[in-house]
This record gives sequence, C-alpha cells and structure tokens, in this order.
Amino acid sequence: MANETRQSGPRGHGPGMRGGYQKPKDARKTALRLLSYVTGRPALLALVLLCLLISVGTNLAGSYMLRPIINDFVYTGASDVLGLGLSLVKLLGIYLLGAAAAYVQMATMVRLSERGINRLRRELFERLQDLPLSYFDQHPHGELMSRFTNDADNVELALQQSLVSLLSSALMFVGIVAIMLVTNPLLFLVTLVVLVVTMLVFSQMGGKSRRNYQAQQAALGRVNGNIQEMIEGLKVVKAFTHEEAAKEEFQRRNEAYRQAASKANYYSTAIMPISNNLMNISYALTAAFGGLLSVATGFDLGGLVIYLNYSKQIGQPLNQISQQLTTILSALAGAERIFEVMDTPPEVDEGRITLVPAEKDGKGGLREHTGRGNAWAWKVPRDCGLELVPVQEDGDALTELPQPVSGCLWAWKYPGRDGTAALHRIRGAVRRAEGEDFYYTELRGAVRFTGVDFSYVPGKQVLKQVTVYANPGQKIAFVGSTGAGKTTITNLINRFYEIQSGSITYDGIDVTMIRKDDLRRSLGAVLQDTHLFTGTILDNIRYGRLEATDEECIAAAKSANAHSFIRRLPQGYQTMVSGDGGNLSQGQRQLLAIARAAVADPPVMILDEATSSIDTRTERLIERGMDALMEHRTVFVIAHRLSTVRNSNCIVVIEGGQIQEKGDHDELIAQQGRYYQLYTGQFTLS
Repeated sequence: MANETRQSGPRGHGPGMRGGYQKPKDARKTALRLLSYVTGRPALLALVLLCLLISVGTNLAGSYMLRPIINDFVYTGASDVLGLGLSLVKLLGIYLLGAAAAYVQMATMVRLSERGINRLRRELFERLQDLPLSYFDQHPHGELMSRFTNDADNVELALQQSLVSLLSSALMFVGIVAIMLVTNPLLFLVTLVVLVVTMLVFSQMGGKSRRNYQAQQAALGRVNGNIQEMIEGLKVVKAFTHEEAAKEEFQRRNEAYRQAASKANYYSTAIMPISNNLMNISYALTAAFGGLLSVATGFDLGGLVIYLNYSKQIGQPLNQISQQLTTILSALAGAERIFEVMDTPPEVDEGRITLVPAEKDGKGGLREHTGRGNAWAWKVPRDCGLELVPVQEDGDALTELPQPVSGCLWAWKYPGRDGTAALHRIRGAVRRAEGEDFYYTELRGAVRFTGVDFSYVPGKQVLKQVTVYANPGQKIAFVGSTGAGKTTITNLINRFYEIQSGSITYDGIDVTMIRKDDLRRSLGAVLQDTHLFTGTILDNIRYGRLEATDEECIAAAKSANAHSFIRRLPQGYQTMVSGDGGNLSQGQRQLLAIARAAVADPPVMILDEATSSIDTRTERLIERGMDALMEHRTVFVIAHRLSTVRNSNCIVVIEGGQIQEKGDHDELIAQQGRYYQLYTGQFTLS
C-alpha cells in the first residue's frame, strides 16, 4: 500500500487552490521579482493600467449619470425627449468605451502574462539542466514537476486575471465609497455599519475556508499519489490478487478527501449568500433611511437612486478582493517555490580544457580540425597550470628531458595535490608549437584513480582509498555486492559527483581541469535502467550523437545486434516509441541503449549492468557486438553475471567501498580469494 506521506503524485488535476493557500515567506520580495516578468514591456503595461482606469471610471460614471437623468427628466416629468435621448446616448457611449477598454486590457494582460510565464518556465527548465545530480537525489521528481504544473499554473492565473481583478476591485471599492460619501455622508453611516459586519464575516469564514482547503489539498495529494502508485504497480497488484485491498485503500483515501472537500466548499460557498443577504439588509436600511432624509432634508430622488445602486454594488469588490487575495497569495507561495529552485547554485565547473575535433597526419602530427576530423584532442591553455614536457621511460619511472629528442615520449607536468611536481604519461599524439597559446594532446581514454575517497553524505564514506587504472583499449570490470560502490566509481569519472580526496586523471589530465560538457561528451554510458524518449527508434539511437546520419545510426544498431529486431517492427526504424518504450521488451530497450552509446563513438564506455535484462542467447549476440564496439576503447563494466567479465583485462572486486582484489580472471581464480568464491558459487552477489 502507498505510504501516507507520499505526495509526489500529480497535483494539478484537482479543483485547484480556490480558497486555500500556503502563505509565502516574503510576499513583498517575491511579488516584486514576479512582477519583473511582466514589466519587460513598459508600453504594454502602461496600456493595461490606462485601460483599467478607463474601465473602472466608466463603470462608476455610468452609474452616476443616472442621477441627472432621474432628476431632470424622470422626476420632473419633463417632455424634453431630445435632451433625454442625448443623455442616454452619452450613457451608452460611456459603457461602450468601458467595454472596449476592458477588452483591450484583458487581451494585453493575457499577452504579457503568457510571455512572462513562458520566460519563467524556460528559466526554471534551464536551471534544472545546470543543477548537479545530487540535487535531484534529494528532491523527489514529483515535487519538481509540481513547480512546472501546480505552481506555474497558479502564477499564470494570478498574472492573467487575479492581479488586474484585485486592482480593479480595489479601485472600484475606493471609487464607490468616495461617491457615496460625496452623495450623502449621513446615509453612508448605515452602509459603514454593514461593511464592518461583512468584513468580519469574510475574515471568519475565509479563515475556516482556507484551513479546510489546505486539508483538502493534502487529501488530494494522497489520493493522487495512491492512484499513481497503483497504476504503476498494477501488474504486481494483480499478481498477488490484491485488487480488493487496493479498492479499500483508495476508498478510505477518497472518503477522507470527500470530507475535507465538503467542509472546504461549505465555507467557501457560504460566503457569497451571506454577503448578498447582508447587502440586501443594507439596501433595505439605506432605502428606509434615505426616504426619511428625502422628506426631512430634501435629499434628491436621483441621489437616493444612485446611492441605493452603489450600496448593492459595494459588496462585490469586497468579495472579489477576498477571493483574489487568496489566489495571489497561492501564486506568490508557488512563485517562491519556483524561485527557490532557480536560486539553487548551479553545478560548479571551473574546467578550462576543452575537447576539439582533430586531424592526425601520417607522421603522428596533430592539428585542430574544423570538421569532425579523424581524431579528438584535448585543447589545453598554456596558462592553466599544465606543462607539456618530453620524457623518457625507464620501467615505470618517467624522467623529464631538457629538450625533445627523436622517439621521446611526452607527459603532463603539474603540481600534485601534495604540492610536488608530478609527471603523467601521454599515450597519444601531441602538438606543442612555439607561439601557440594551446597544447593539443590526442584523446585516448587512459583513466586513473589514485587514492580516491568519496561520500554522498558527510560522515558516511562510500569509497575508501580506491586506486585503479585503465589504459586505452582495456576493459576493466567491477564486481561486488549491491551497494559496494561499483556504480559510484563510474559516476565519478564523468564528475556527476565530486570526490573528497585523491585524484582522477583522464589522459593524464586531472578531470577537475576539463570542462564538464567536454568530459562527458567523450564518455558513452549504457545504464541498467534504460530511458527512451518519445520519438522514433531512429531518433532514440541518434540521441547519442544528434548530428549522426541515418546510415551511422543503422550501423550502430547492427553493431549492438539491435538491427534484426528493429527490422521486424511494423515501421522498422520509424516505429514510434512512447511511454519510455512500453511497446518494447526490456531486452530490446537495452539493445537500443547500447546502439545509442555506439553511435556516440566515445573513446571510453561505461556499461552498468548493460546485459542484466537480456536472455542468454541475446547476451551472446551482444557480447560479439560489444567486442567490436570495445575495440580500441577503454571500457568500464559493472556486472552481476561473472561470465560476462571473464575476458576483461582487469577485474576489480570491491566490497564496502574498498578494493579487495584485482587482476585478470586467471590470476584471481589462482588466488582462490573472494572472486574465486563468487565464480565457483561458494558465495553469491547480493
């Protein structure tokens, strides 16, 4: 059954936030920031304000013009038909002007608000792309989705309607009060008493309504969370014949929602009839007292009629203000949550070394290429702290040479973390030309971990003093129990997370010096949990490299042995994929993920349980395709099936975040240690 606290399901399909809101922490600051999204076009905003004033002014003036019409034509019984006709034409003109102003104001405000909310959503989405993965580990996806749906929708509604309606109602209320005071101050005392009572009713009923709407929203979140969970797990529900239990659980949550909604709607809907009845009482008292004033003081009939008209209208702006304040405060709370995400510091990237297409000549020379080229190279600024130096190799030791000599090797020289100079061997072609501001070294895919410590949460170390290396073209396999730290190691290569101590180098370059986008572009990954996007099979393969041609995508599918099953689909490579590949088997989805990584053509591949959901026959086909794919590439493999890692250059057994053993298959079998026990079945991977 769904946990009571789970509320990450969709919350945007209920009755909305009418009547209830979460108060913003800093309403003024949030309001000013939110208004900046509609003030970018000052001319249009000025037009909205002008039309608003015209609309309110014509509404008030139209009602007031009844006074001279009644006094001059109706009450006196005058026969000036022409004069009456002109007065009525003026009245019609005023109302037509007000209607036109209201239309222009509404159309312009919709345009401004849509532009503003479009910009807000765009900036929010862009910020999400810049946030580190650790942020998404700490925030449920449903919570982040609600920023785009519930919160953004509330902001949109407030900008489109509530803000203007609030200003209009406030101006209308002030205007009505001013006209009533000017018309008859004594009569206004009666209205004032009823207004005070009405405001007290609004305060009491509105407070209860808001509290109950908050309870309703919480109940709605639990209902939606339960629905989402049951739909996602319907196969499990049916497998264990828990349909009746699921119905009972939903009925319990649905009944709790009904009770909360009934109370919330009762108080919300009760406000209007109570307000109307109070206004009717005010109207009756005003009419009686106004009649007495007409007899006693000669108060004109036209003044009494328009006063009674205004006394009927004065409750409407108050009710509007109460409702719109609720909506606006809901929007401000939503905007505050959106801005909280947007204000989260982005992923830090201080890398200056970039990846560029390069061309290798027959003599081993290297130069930057404007097209794709036949190689990739690291473009290293000379002032970034790295120095390209000639070296000679003596066993495992490197010795710096004063000058390049024929056949010499090259290495990076830069201060290590302990402050001493270190040399890191370069295995590819290099370019070090006098007068150029950059060094160029060929991307080969040599990766080295040295004494790496890492923890996701301070105080809970996941990796401890991990030291492992992979030379270009080698296949390194990690085996161990679930939670041992295997996937964490691969996540550190592409800097999804930052290490606490030690170093990780890529072609001799500390990965912290490489720009993250360029670092990740050089890596291909096939994850255990595949994710396919809505689009064709071809589109999903091309996601590995967006500029890849159809022929390159098909070649990648063939190398991953996905071509045969794709060919048998109804539309072949043009078959649409939707619902994260729900129309494909898990094995087929993983084959597409492998093809996607193959078309990227990276020098380093990370395979995290890439064949976990594939049958033995398909696994053998994939292994043959992967052997071709892994040629001349550095490959990191995480696998539970030990049969898939036998041909690895190095197998690393990791438990509890520490390396227990490493070596090739024959060496580890001969040691008869942990790997031997796992391979012979004396222990199983948990």
